[in-house]
Amino acid sequence: MTTFNELGLNEQLLSAIQEMGFNNPTEIQQKAIPIFLQRESDLVALAQTGTGKTAAFGLPILHHLDVNDKSTQALIISPTRELCMQITNDLKNYSKQMRGVRIVAVYGGSSIMGQIKEIRQGAHIIVATPGRLIDLLDRKAMKIDQIQTVVLDEADEMLNMGFQEDMETILAQTPEDKITGLFSATMPKEIRNIANKYLKESVEVSSGKKNTASADITHQYAVVQAKDKLAALKRIIDFNENFFGIIFCTTRIETQEISDAIVKAGYNADCLHGDLSQQQRDKVMGKFRKRTIKILCATDVAARGIDVNDITHVIHYHLPDDIENYTHRSGRTARAGKKGISIALLHIREAYKLHQIEKMAGVKFEKFMIPKGEEIITRKVENFVNEIVTLDYKDSLNMPIHADWSAPLLQMSHEELVERIIAQKLLNIDTQYAVTEDLNIAEGQKSIVAAKETIRAEATVPKEVEEVIVWKEVKVEADATNLVAMSQRFVCLSI
Repeated sequence: MTTFNELGLNEQLLSAIQEMGFNNPTEIQQKAIPIFLQRESDLVALAQTGTGKTAAFGLPILHHLDVNDKSTQALIISPTRELCMQITNDLKNYSKQMRGVRIVAVYGGSSIMGQIKEIRQGAHIIVATPGRLIDLLDRKAMKIDQIQTVVLDEADEMLNMGFQEDMETILAQTPEDKITGLFSATMPKEIRNIANKYLKESVEVSSGKKNTASADITHQYAVVQAKDKLAALKRIIDFNENFFGIIFCTTRIETQEISDAIVKAGYNADCLHGDLSQQQRDKVMGKFRKRTIKILCATDVAARGIDVNDITHVIHYHLPDDIENYTHRSGRTARAGKKGISIALLHIREAYKLHQIEKMAGVKFEKFMIPKGEEIITRKVENFVNEIVTLDYKDSLNMPIHADWSAPLLQMSHEELVERIIAQKLLNIDTQYAVTEDLNIAEGQKSIVAAKETIRAEATVPKEVEEVIVWKEVKVEADATNLVAMSQRFVCLSI
């Protein structure tokens, strides 16, 4: 197995890496670092979030840094404030054995005058969001015409956020003899065009297959009626008592509504969307990182660049309109070699999108059954009993148990004591679970409805009658395997 010592990095960096507990580079680090160190060609690196891309470009930049030269030698562009701060912190950790290194983060939502002051004091490396960087360039507050290295991190996310023009404006102002690194999880044609236009003699490396999701993520789907989605979401959370995850919604309004609903139901949750101020966003993210809240409801744009370890679940309350966003969403879990679960919570008309995602991202979805009420009760009681059985109570107690505390318990029979303990736990479980119905839609029913929707969508309609069509549905009594033979029963008739 390759070690960092074999990649050609200087001793100061190797010492810092070892102190951080890293010995072996990830796949993308192993492939990208030697190319960036040689500085003979530009680099296109395709890898999912959470695979160590910051070290893949950050370590070579620091290796070549001349701390005696006070000019800005490297520019790293990232899509969000959160990712910008994360990259900056990582670079500072990598360079802690190097004296005199100055790394400055510039982003919106913070004082631009303070950032200008930091830049003027000297910045060997600037980590910036596109919008704030354009603002600084317009103010003549910084120069990038002597930059030696430029990195576009999460380039596809910047494209999705509408920064394509900004990216091209920035790249056009950098010197031609610079080294450029383009790091992206996916490679849409717009990113490919930017690479072809601004990168010279580039080498392309990838970690895994292009546009694929992490192999450490288990991809699941569940199908329920649209009206039952919130109830299904609560069951997923309740069934997994160590749930720590993100719920992705498609709109700001929906994000706020879902967050309000689950907070009202007693869950530790909050939301992240575009209507929040930067101060509010920082407060929410601070609580999430500290696990003061265990559930974060977020829109795609608001959640970009979030890097929080040990997220157990990503729930897609709706699948994204842009299918490639599924990869970005699910990549918030299973980071740094951990395992994670991504669950698409679908209603019957969304099921067709699964095939598109499977084809695009190279994943295979497993059917997930929303737990029934009795299953949740059983899981909670079993976990509670297991905690009691496995508790090392003698070592964990910091005070003696007085005899008069336990005397009433010792007067009970074993059976009564056990029943009372379990009854106490049951009192804290939602009593509705004892009477609620199964929320899952039968596979055959889902297939019939999905087939009808597909037939409607793909039917060829003469142009001259396309505005006067009446769809007539025939009630399907057969099972899903006969749908193809019966498709002619779904016909469009002109009036």
